[in-house]
Amino acid sequence: SYHCSMNVDIFNIANFRVDGGAMFGVVPKALWSRVYGADENNLIVLTLRSLIVQTEGRNILVDTGWGDKQDDKFFRHTYIHEGEGLLEGLRKRGLEPGDITDVVLTHLHADHCGGGVIRSREGAGFELTFPDAIYHVSRTQWEWAVRNNPREEDAFLEENILPVGDSGHLNLVDEDCELFEGFSVRIYYGHTPGLMIPFIKYKGTTLVYTGDLIPTIAHLPLIWNMSYDIESLRTIDEKSKLLEEALAGNYILVFQHDVSAECCTLRMTEKGIRAGEKGRLVDLLH
Repeated sequence: SYHCSMNVDIFNIANFRVDGGAMFGVVPKALWSRVYGADENNLIVLTLRSLIVQTEGRNILVDTGWGDKQDDKFFRHTYIHEGEGLLEGLRKRGLEPGDITDVVLTHLHADHCGGGVIRSREGAGFELTFPDAIYHVSRTQWEWAVRNNPREEDAFLEENILPVGDSGHLNLVDEDCELFEGFSVRIYYGHTPGLMIPFIKYKGTTLVYTGDLIPTIAHLPLIWNMSYDIESLRTIDEKSKLLEEALAGNYILVFQHDVSAECCTLRMTEKGIRAGEKGRLVDLLH
């Protein structure tokens, strides 16, 4: 059964560039560059797609992009360009910041949560971009990010994270659960402990917003993983289980970071599970 009054929309906050080698880990450039193009500096373009899920009188936003709190020096290496913008993308769909009831953060790396906190309009300090929203984060990820570590300290930024805790608007999610009707989350550990992935029952199918577990369609092969992952072998195991379930259930995978494919179905090949039909979500749902 699925919730017939649910609406799901997807939009790209912005494109940014990142080192292609870092995004594909141990896979040689000779292989990955055939399926995901790089420029002369070895940089590839990624998107920052957010989901808007409207159900039961709630307006749920999944992930918030980089935001714009940090200085030019910080953003010099991200090459942010194009996209709709966070608030602009929401407004285009008839939503103001005060309309968002829930912000679901897959994890607390800067490109996923930075847009949820802004510099205070009244002088010093910070405030929530979405003043009436509950911000949902897995407890494992929250505790991990607040403690921080040398490996992820460039990605876990205090000004993106601590104001959410101080606001009283934080909901810590302890385990896999249904957060809202038709909207479940599952917790993963390979990329960063407590990565929280939405599974959404919509129009008779299940959408999986794969986040940084499977950031692009090129990351479907089991060993094509980011060097950013904290535990690569765990990522491989988590991906394998998800892909088998998704293939069996005819799920649609929605990609947060793939510049050319919003989503895809899956099929079995002699090399393993690969993309079936791919394209825009609105097309795959029909």
